[in-house]
Amino acid sequence: MDGCGSFGGQNFGRVNLGDRRRTRRLVQLADALARHPGGTLPDKLHHPPDLRAFYRLMDRPELTHAVVMQGHTDATRRRIAELPAGTVVLRVHDATELDYTSKTSLRDALGQIGQGAQRGYICHNSLAVRADSGATLGLTAQILHHRADVPDREGIKASRERSDRESRLWIQGVIASGPAPDHVRCIDVSDSLSDTFEYIAHQARTGGRFVLRARENRKLVRPVGGRRYLFDAARRLPARLTGTVEVRGGNRVARTAAIQIAFAPVTLAVPRKHLGEYVKVPVPVWVVRVWEPQPPPGEDPLEWVLLTNMAVTDAAAARERVGWYERRPVVEEYHKGMKTGCAIEAMQFETTARLEPAIAVISAVTTQLLRLRDAARTADAETRPATDILDAEYVDVLRAHYGSRLGPTPSVRRFLLHLARLGGHQNRKNDGLPGWITLWRGWTRLQSMVDGHRAALRRVPPRSGKT
Repeated sequence: MDGCGSFGGQNFGRVNLGDRRRTRRLVQLADALARHPGGTLPDKLHHPPDLRAFYRLMDRPELTHAVVMQGHTDATRRRIAELPAGTVVLRVHDATELDYTSKTSLRDALGQIGQGAQRGYICHNSLAVRADSGATLGLTAQILHHRADVPDREGIKASRERSDRESRLWIQGVIASGPAPDHVRCIDVSDSLSDTFEYIAHQARTGGRFVLRARENRKLVRPVGGRRYLFDAARRLPARLTGTVEVRGGNRVARTAAIQIAFAPVTLAVPRKHLGEYVKVPVPVWVVRVWEPQPPPGEDPLEWVLLTNMAVTDAAAARERVGWYERRPVVEEYHKGMKTGCAIEAMQFETTARLEPAIAVISAVTTQLLRLRDAARTADAETRPATDILDAEYVDVLRAHYGSRLGPTPSVRRFLLHLARLGGHQNRKNDGLPGWITLWRGWTRLQSMVDGHRAALRRVPPRSGKT
């Protein structure tokens, strides 16, 4: 689905597994998984030799989560480095739980998830997307975290010094994502769970750029609007501009909200309780408040109190920061793709040494679901030939299915809209462009059609003439 070499070659062709044959096999299997991303591993790799080869490869000591994931994250960084000068890339950080409770052989090797009764990983992902188009570039980091069995009465000092403290993941994700190329601006975007003084102070100390949604009503060094606490001060600020934002993600119904925006510089005071590791120095930031004065009947009003260390001195800068945070739900779509689209929790491995590299492979495959969706949204999607980003065989098979409706050289958007129709999209004017779930359903149906087409070509026609 990429047009510049296969998916497997781009993401894993440079991985050093000690033997070129292993690398070639990883590339081939990743390509097969990208063609059939849904279902269990036997569904994905329905050719038995491929399934056996995947199990054998995951059992190799050279194949670890770190090695496999680096192949993909290096590919993401190459895509970022190829972007035009001045491009803004958002590294959206968030975590999801991967539940492997049913695998009793893994129980002692995994950590607590949910309310503590389930076992699995806290999977912390850093997903790179373009700020202008929202196009997915890939993961810049993935951390598989084992939540610790913490004593009920753990003290503040013991918690602060514990190396496996979960709140460290936000800093670890930023560090693992690496430095940005000089010609590209990388912004770290995260939700309210990242609102720790430790994280904010780290970004300030290292020069990292960030936008996060505040959770704590932090004390300010100096009053703003006559108020000494962050939320109280932000709610006293006058609206400086109006606009709309797309509300999606979480438990809210997707909609367009009419909002107002206010902003001001503030300085965060050092917290009274020293819960993280940081230098006890106040941190100057900017607060941007987004709120919905008149929500629809039955809906809770939208309010975001955002913090950023990038100056917000005018309305244009404020709207830009809000737009960056507005992209954040893409990581929730990615997590849904991991679980629903690629069934990452359905893998049946008996050891974490085999499971973890498989998680890395499937995580990379998941980015393809989002990139397939992104292709229909690019500025040139209406004019660019579909064969620029898709194998001609897939285009030919879909054209044969729809007859003359697709035309001799369908555009990217025309191809993807008809692909989405296979997945249940009605293509009505009010339906909008299809999401990844619909495109994924269409892709799996098209893949079955392509498989049938290939099987038909392999058949030897019967001989003609007298018997």
